Parts: sequence; structure tokens; C-alpha cells
Amino acid sequence: MSEFQNIRVSSEAGVAQLQLHRPERINALNKAMLIEINAALDALEADAAVRVIVLSGAGRGFSSGFDLKEQMERRPEGATVWREVLDLDFSTTLRFWDSPKPTIAAIHGACMAGAFEMALACDLSVCSRDAVFGEPELKFGAGIVTLLLPWMVGPKAAKDIILTGDDSVNAERALALGIVSRVVPEGEHLSTALRLARQMAVIDPDLVRDTKKALNRSFEIQGMRAALDTALDIDHAIESHGSPDKRRFMDIAREQGLKAALAWREARFKV
Repeated sequence: MSEFQNIRVSSEAGVAQLQLHRPERINALNKAMLIEINAALDALEADAAVRVIVLSGAGRGFSSGFDLKEQMERRPEGATVWREVLDLDFSTTLRFWDSPKPTIAAIHGACMAGAFEMALACDLSVCSRDAVFGEPELKFGAGIVTLLLPWMVGPKAAKDIILTGDDSVNAERALALGIVSRVVPEGEHLSTALRLARQMAVIDPDLVRDTKKALNRSFEIQGMRAALDTALDIDHAIESHGSPDKRRFMDIAREQGLKAALAWREARFKV
């Protein structure tokens, strides 16, 4: 497989590893990384030797979510531009749900926003005790791109997390809510995910593929796809219009830096 700049991909004994690799930015999901993820998944899904795909993050955490710094610099404006941005975010996330091969997220540290949604799209999620999850988008005037959370945890918990912009969901609460499959000691998230992957890789791949399809269909027949598409359209309207909070956040980020904008955001919610 060709070299990538923003991810690392390897494969051994039927198990492929796809590692988000922008550790200096806590693996923030920029456009280039999303394009590379799609290219990697195309290759892995076409490779009959690969039976399971494990997604992880390099460095201090899984991922901080979609790259706000890139958005600040690119200044996307207008319905057409925002549709392109959000469609790439949305479709890349759902690649892990739609993959004919089982996908496992191995999570440590921060797992936020768009990266949280990507982990939710994986079939299994293993996290270490230091993992922290959240959907802080509403805190700075952004919407939710891939609204998978209510399908995983139910409406009350999803509203609690999303409408408050909660970015402090710890591993134990994530397990109780069904956000993750397993919690393991710090540093053991990847080794545990790989062990589970090797176990699944022994099973007939056609059987695994068809059973995953049946499991996914049990959600989709309830209207999950239509709901996700509607939520994406709503987020498109939110982003292309631009909320006052989002404009203020980006103005501060451009003038004073992203850290200052994040500090402004947090200061507003000290109660």
C-alpha cells in the first residue's frame, strides 16, 4: 500500500491497522486525512487477505475531531462549499459502519466530535480508562455532522451530551451508555482490540460480512439512514448560514489563535 501523510496502515494475519497519525494535533481530522482514510479503506476492503480493520490514534489521544484550525484558515462560505465539506465528513464516518469487514475502534485519550462519531460508526469500540468522549460542537455554534449518538444511547442520554456540549464523558460512563464495548487498563486499548480482531479473523469472512449486514439492517430498517440524512441537511443549513457563536469563535481564533478561541468558549460555560 502506498505511503500516506496523515495515517499509517499495516496488515498482518488478516488484521489491518489504520492509525490516525497527526499526533502534533491530537489527530485532528483534516480534509487530507479524510481523503486518505477513504483511499485506505478502498484498498483494505478490496484485499481478500484482510478480514478485520482496527482504527486507532497516534500519540496522546484518539482524535480531537474535525480540524478547526483548517476550517479557520480555509474560511468555507456558502451552501455549495459547505455541502462539499460536510458530505466528506459524513461519508468518511459512515465508511466504518458500511464496511463489509468488521471495524474496531481502539480509543485512548480524547475522542471528540467528528472522531467520536467515527468511533460510534465502528462495530466495536475498546477504550482505555483514560479515554474521554464528547460532542462539544454546540458550545461554539456548530452542528452535529453524523448524528449516530441517539441510535447508540437513546434520546435522553444523547440530548444530555449534545445539547450541553458535554466533552467530559469518561470511560465508565461511556461503557454504561453503550458508547464503547469494553474498557481496559491504560495502554491496553490497542492490544485488546487486536486480540478481538484476531479472534474475528478466524471466522468465515462471508459469514461475518452477512451477519454484520443483518445487524446493521436492524437499525436501518427503523429509519436510521433517513434520520442521519435529515440531520446532515439540518447541519448543512446551520453551517452555511453561520451562527453568531461560530462567527465569534472563528474571529477570535483568527485574531488571537485557536487556544484563545477555546478559552473564550470554555469561559462562557463556567456556571
